Amino acid sequence: MALQKILVVDDEEKLRKLLSRIIELEGFEVHQAEDLKSATKKLAQVPIDVVLCDVKLPDGNGVAFVEQVKLTHPTVEVILLTAYGNIPDGVQAIKNGAFDYITKGDDNNKILPLLYRALERVSINRSLEQTKVVEEEDTTGFDQVIGKSQAFMAAIHLAKRVAPTNATVLLTGETGTGKEVFAQAIHRASTRAKHNFVALNCSAFSKDLLESELFGHKAGSFTNASKDQKGLFEEAHQGTIFLDEIGEMPIELQAKLLRVLETGEFLKIGETKPTKVDVRIIAATNRDFEKEIKEGHFREDLYYRISVFEIGLPALRERIDDIPLLAERFRKQFTEEQRSTVTSISKEALEAMKLYSWPGNIRELRNAMERAIILCMHTSLQVEDMPYEVQQKHIPTGDKNIALDLATVEKLHIQKVLQHTNGNKTKTAELLGIALTTLYRKMTEYNIG
Repeated sequence: MALQKILVVDDEEKLRKLLSRIIELEGFEVHQAEDLKSATKKLAQVPIDVVLCDVKLPDGNGVAFVEQVKLTHPTVEVILLTAYGNIPDGVQAIKNGAFDYITKGDDNNKILPLLYRALERVSINRSLEQTKVVEEEDTTGFDQVIGKSQAFMAAIHLAKRVAPTNATVLLTGETGTGKEVFAQAIHRASTRAKHNFVALNCSAFSKDLLESELFGHKAGSFTNASKDQKGLFEEAHQGTIFLDEIGEMPIELQAKLLRVLETGEFLKIGETKPTKVDVRIIAATNRDFEKEIKEGHFREDLYYRISVFEIGLPALRERIDDIPLLAERFRKQFTEEQRSTVTSISKEALEAMKLYSWPGNIRELRNAMERAIILCMHTSLQVEDMPYEVQQKHIPTGDKNIALDLATVEKLHIQKVLQHTNGNKTKTAELLGIALTTLYRKMTEYNIG
């Protein structure tokens, strides 16, 4: 059996080597990286299982890096390490897909137990992925896209029509509406399905790093460029490249992308001979391109090239009938991952979900369901297991003695989460999505011991 592979990312060499040695003694294969660029490269070369990553690195932030890793390597788990922990960063890290967020030094004794738990999740996720591959062998590519509402079915209809062609596609919609899932479905239903699907979030890199990631570079073209490196366009040759948040792409790089769309050619950094590729581009944005073009942030000619076939994805509040389907999918996923005994979702919980507006869309619903499964102490998920903002949408009936004022509901919810964390206030604040100081203030206000 192959050794499980761990990647340690930290610019402090002594700490990186010490942590690597501790993990090696547990019988794992450990790889090291001193910055995010090296880590990205290592992830492309080695089938890493878990990444232990510092938050503050010379070329970027580990919290943002989590989202990039989950985008390109969805089964890899990331544990973030920080010298100065703070609740907002921790909450954002978990929202981005981090397995956990811990403070260096104080939490060293937690690293190995966390690592083993993360590896368990990796094993489960990869088993699910293998199952999906078997199930999807004879499908059209859209079987994993869940929904039956009229607005959603209209988007699926358009996607199925464009999938077999080589047309460039622009997916628009609010954050969290499932644009990458759509892009993957289009790729699987296309003639390019047997080739690579490569995804990149354009907002996750600086201009120079983004150019290198997309187009590659020649050895010696800039400091630390010790050898030639392929870009993602080369990796996606004959396949599909998904450019998420394309509206965030620096204006200087937009001309280079336009050249690829028009000629299929680009120049690597430091290279004079053009590289030819055959790549289909699917782009996505949550921005108003008309406004971006007027303000000079986005090239009008590039917009016309990427919007050959535009598909707007509806917000979750516009497809209320799909909420029970999505919630049930997430229930099955998280009960299996967490070995929970939750077998159903109560009617009251589903009604509250349907009444809530879900500003974060499917991503927010997914996070809410994961947290609810953790908190649920019964076989059926209840309204009180859901986040506070969802609970507010439920008005109990048939019990005249139940307290309906928001303060009482909030107090009861805080008490339940404190009970779940065995009084750990830091973890309670994280689960509630509030600052630790806010939790202490509310505990004093509600006289919670």
